[in-house]
This record gives sequence, structure tokens and C-alpha cells, in this order.
Amino acid sequence: MTNFNNNIVKRYNPENIAKPVGNYSHVTKIDRNAEMYVFSGQIGIDRDQHIPPDMNQQVTHTMNNIVELLASQKLTPDNVIKINIWATEEIDWDHLYAIWDKVFGANPPSMTIAYVKGLGLPELKIELDVWAAG
Repeated sequence: MTNFNNNIVKRYNPENIAKPVGNYSHVTKIDRNAEMYVFSGQIGIDRDQHIPPDMNQQVTHTMNNIVELLASQKLTPDNVIKINIWATEEIDWDHLYAIWDKVFGANPPSMTIAYVKGLGLPELKIELDVWAAG
């Protein structure tokens, strides 16, 4: 069993099940004294309220927005416990993981991915739900 941890969030990939098929942890455990943070879904909008038509640009903006949102609460990516990814078209995993690995490093949070017909605005191609503990 691999245990990645900080003082509040511990991550595990038990050896008795298949390894993750992506860059995520199977189990994320939160210290009982931690505060939970649940954020609204983050989208690929920039500070000027522009949503680019390109999926990779939306991914880049979304991940930047997540880092800034965490910082606004004095949290870091190490505090993220779970991310749900909702996408309306095929994800360029090389692009997403390049950013994902830069943000989360060797200890990524738990993750769920689903492809959906649509999101809250017609121009959105991706949205990420973020849960954190601090």
C-alpha cells in the first residue's frame, strides 16, 4: 500500500486491487479535525470572462482557476481530495495530464471522469468539481 500524505490528507493505492488507470489515487483519507471545502464546478473562463472555443485552452484556464480558488482559501493542491471531471468531448489526456502533474505532482487526488451531453453553458467543453480539506 502506498501512502501519500500531508498532515490532513492521506492518499492510498492499495496493493490488493488494480493500479489506477490514470493519474489519481484510489483512496483519499481526511483527518477527522479537518474542515471540508466544496467548490462550485470550475470552468475554462479567463479573468476577462472569455471562454475559448478550444478544449485544451479551457482545460488550462480551468486548472489555473482551481489553483487560484484554492489559494483564496489559503489551500494548495495538496489539500484537494477529489475532482470530478465532466467533459462534452474527448479529452486530450496528454495536455490535461501535463497540467495535472504540474499542479498535483506525484500525489494526485481521487478522480472521476464522465463524458456528458452538455454543461451549464453551450460553449463549455469541460467542468471540474473540486473537494478539499484543510
